[in-house]
Amino acid sequence: MKLHIDPERCQGHGRCYDLAPELFGEDDEGYGRVLGDGLVAPDQERDARLAVVNCPEQAIEADPA
Repeated sequence: MKLHIDPERCQGHGRCYDLAPELFGEDDEGYGRVLGDGLVAPDQERDARLAVVNCPEQAIEADPA
């Protein structure tokens, strides 16, 4: 799985980095960003999916890797 945040839809609620801080961080303005290359290890997929479904703007996409 590979994660991506659509910067046009992200409103900076921070749920992604609260729920999965090993996968998401915040930029200088408080908007979410994917850490690293966005690839999710199998043992982190649950956290990634939790962040995806909890994004109010549905700004996070999880594509098959």
